[in-house]
Amino acid sequence: MNSFGYVDSPIGRLMLTSDGTALTGLFMEPSRKAPHPTDGWVEDLSVAPLAATVRQLGEYFSGSRREFELPLRFEGTAFQRRVWQELTEIRYGETWSYGQLARRIGNPSASRAVGLANGRNPISILVPCHRVIGADGSLTGYGGGLERKRWLLAHEGLH
Repeated sequence: MNSFGYVDSPIGRLMLTSDGTALTGLFMEPSRKAPHPTDGWVEDLSVAPLAATVRQLGEYFSGSRREFELPLRFEGTAFQRRVWQELTEIRYGETWSYGQLARRIGNPSASRAVGLANGRNPISILVPCHRVIGADGSLTGYGGGLERKRWLLAHEGLH
Protein backbone atom coordinates (compact mmCIF):
# COMPACT_ATOMS: atom_id res chain seq x y z
CA MET A 1 0.00 0.00 0.00
CA ASN A 2 1.39 3.41 -0.96
CA SER A 3 1.59 5.82 1.96
CA PHE A 4 2.76 9.38 2.33
CA GLY A 5 3.06 12.08 4.92
CA TYR A 6 4.57 15.45 5.65
CA VAL A 7 7.13 16.47 8.22
CA ASP A 8 8.46 19.92 9.10
CA SER A 9 12.22 20.37 9.15
CA PRO A 10 14.78 23.17 9.47
CA ILE A 11 14.85 23.36 5.66
CA GLY A 12 11.08 23.41 5.23
CA ARG A 13 8.28 20.93 4.83
CA LEU A 14 9.24 17.51 3.49
CA MET A 15 6.98 14.97 1.80
CA LEU A 16 7.78 11.30 2.46
CA THR A 17 6.46 8.40 0.37
CA SER A 18 6.56 4.66 0.89
CA ASP A 19 5.32 1.50 -0.78
CA GLY A 20 4.76 0.01 2.69
CA THR A 21 8.08 -1.85 2.66
CA ALA A 22 10.65 0.84 1.82
CA LEU A 23 11.00 4.58 1.55
CA THR A 24 10.39 5.59 -2.08
CA GLY A 25 10.59 9.35 -1.84
CA LEU A 26 11.72 12.31 0.23
CA PHE A 27 10.82 15.58 -1.47
CA MET A 28 11.35 19.17 -0.39
CA GLU A 29 8.30 21.31 -0.92
CA PRO A 30 7.49 22.73 -3.30
CA SER A 31 8.63 19.95 -5.62
CA ARG A 32 7.87 19.23 -9.24
CA LYS A 33 9.20 15.68 -8.76
CA ALA A 34 6.91 14.66 -5.89
CA PRO A 35 4.08 12.29 -6.76
CA HIS A 36 0.53 13.48 -6.46
CA PRO A 37 -1.05 10.83 -4.24
CA THR A 38 -4.25 9.50 -5.73
CA ASP A 39 -6.54 6.55 -5.23
CA GLY A 40 -4.97 3.88 -3.10
CA TRP A 41 -2.56 6.26 -1.33
CA VAL A 42 -2.97 6.72 2.41
CA GLU A 43 -1.66 9.66 4.42
CA ASP A 44 -0.14 7.86 7.40
CA LEU A 45 3.27 8.58 8.94
CA SER A 46 2.87 5.59 11.27
CA VAL A 47 3.66 3.16 8.41
CA ALA A 48 6.97 1.53 9.42
CA PRO A 49 9.27 3.02 6.74
CA LEU A 50 7.79 6.49 7.21
CA ALA A 51 7.87 6.39 11.01
CA ALA A 52 11.52 5.27 10.94
CA THR A 53 12.35 8.02 8.44
CA VAL A 54 10.73 10.70 10.61
CA ARG A 55 12.72 9.50 13.63
CA GLN A 56 16.04 9.31 11.79
CA LEU A 57 15.53 12.68 10.08
CA GLY A 58 14.90 14.22 13.51
CA GLU A 59 18.15 12.71 14.74
CA TYR A 60 20.01 13.97 11.65
CA PHE A 61 18.68 17.51 12.02
CA SER A 62 19.48 17.52 15.76
CA GLY A 63 23.06 16.48 14.98
CA SER A 64 22.97 13.03 16.56
CA ARG A 65 22.80 10.95 13.35
CA ARG A 66 25.27 10.87 10.48
CA GLU A 67 24.15 7.72 8.65
CA PHE A 68 20.68 6.52 7.80
CA GLU A 69 19.56 2.94 8.22
CA LEU A 70 16.39 2.68 6.19
CA PRO A 71 15.11 0.42 3.43
CA LEU A 72 15.11 2.41 0.18
CA ARG A 73 13.50 1.59 -3.14
CA PHE A 74 14.54 3.56 -6.21
CA GLU A 75 12.35 3.90 -9.27
CA GLY A 76 14.26 5.06 -12.32
CA THR A 77 16.43 3.86 -15.15
CA ALA A 78 19.27 1.45 -14.48
CA PHE A 79 21.75 4.32 -14.91
CA GLN A 80 19.86 6.55 -12.46
CA ARG A 81 19.63 3.77 -9.89
CA ARG A 82 23.39 3.17 -10.22
CA VAL A 83 24.10 6.87 -9.62
CA TRP A 84 21.69 7.05 -6.69
CA GLN A 85 23.17 3.94 -5.11
CA GLU A 86 26.67 5.40 -5.43
CA LEU A 87 25.49 8.65 -3.83
CA THR A 88 24.80 6.68 -0.66
CA GLU A 89 28.57 6.08 -0.43
CA ILE A 90 29.33 9.79 0.08
CA ARG A 91 29.91 10.02 3.80
CA TYR A 92 28.62 12.73 6.10
CA GLY A 93 31.01 15.67 5.98
CA GLU A 94 32.41 14.77 2.53
CA THR A 95 31.72 16.10 -0.93
CA TRP A 96 32.41 14.65 -4.36
CA SER A 97 32.46 16.35 -7.72
CA TYR A 98 30.27 15.19 -10.60
CA GLY A 99 33.46 13.90 -12.25
CA GLN A 100 34.37 11.84 -9.17
CA LEU A 101 30.89 10.38 -9.12
CA ALA A 102 31.11 9.51 -12.83
CA ARG A 103 34.46 7.78 -12.26
CA ARG A 104 33.02 5.89 -9.28
CA ILE A 105 30.30 4.36 -11.46
CA GLY A 106 32.91 3.40 -14.06
CA ASN A 107 31.92 5.98 -16.65
CA PRO A 108 34.39 8.88 -16.38
CA SER A 109 32.98 10.76 -19.38
CA ALA A 110 29.43 10.77 -17.97
CA SER A 111 29.67 13.83 -15.69
CA ARG A 112 26.77 15.52 -17.44
CA ALA A 113 24.55 12.41 -17.32
CA VAL A 114 25.49 11.95 -13.66
CA GLY A 115 24.38 15.53 -13.03
CA LEU A 116 21.02 14.88 -14.68
CA ALA A 117 20.52 11.67 -12.66
CA ASN A 118 21.56 13.51 -9.50
CA GLY A 119 18.89 16.12 -10.20
CA ARG A 120 16.23 13.42 -10.44
CA ASN A 121 17.11 11.80 -7.12
CA PRO A 122 13.75 10.93 -5.51
CA ILE A 123 15.11 10.47 -1.98
CA SER A 124 16.88 13.69 -1.08
CA ILE A 125 18.98 14.08 2.08
CA LEU A 126 19.14 10.30 2.72
CA VAL A 127 20.60 9.79 -0.76
CA PRO A 128 22.88 12.80 -0.35
CA CYS A 129 22.86 14.52 -3.72
CA HIS A 130 23.51 17.75 -1.79
CA ARG A 131 27.08 16.46 -1.25
CA VAL A 132 27.88 16.68 -4.98
CA ILE A 133 29.59 19.91 -5.97
CA GLY A 134 31.36 21.40 -8.97
CA ALA A 135 34.92 20.36 -9.81
CA ASP A 136 36.12 23.77 -8.63
CA GLY A 137 34.37 23.34 -5.27
CA SER A 138 31.44 25.57 -6.17
CA LEU A 139 27.89 24.82 -5.15
CA THR A 140 26.06 23.87 -8.29
CA GLY A 141 22.35 23.36 -8.94
CA TYR A 142 20.18 21.60 -6.40
CA GLY A 143 16.56 20.59 -6.80
CA GLY A 144 15.74 21.92 -3.34
CA GLY A 145 17.45 25.23 -4.08
CA LEU A 146 20.98 26.40 -3.37
CA GLU A 147 20.00 27.85 0.03
CA ARG A 148 18.93 24.41 1.21
CA LYS A 149 22.08 22.82 -0.24
CA ARG A 150 24.18 25.43 1.55
CA TRP A 151 22.27 24.79 4.80
CA LEU A 152 22.68 20.99 4.58
CA LEU A 153 26.41 21.25 3.86
CA ALA A 154 26.91 23.75 6.68
CA HIS A 155 24.95 21.44 8.99
CA GLU A 156 27.46 18.72 8.09
CA GLY A 157 30.40 21.04 8.76
CA LEU A 158 31.14 21.93 5.14
CA HIS A 159 31.10 25.16 3.09
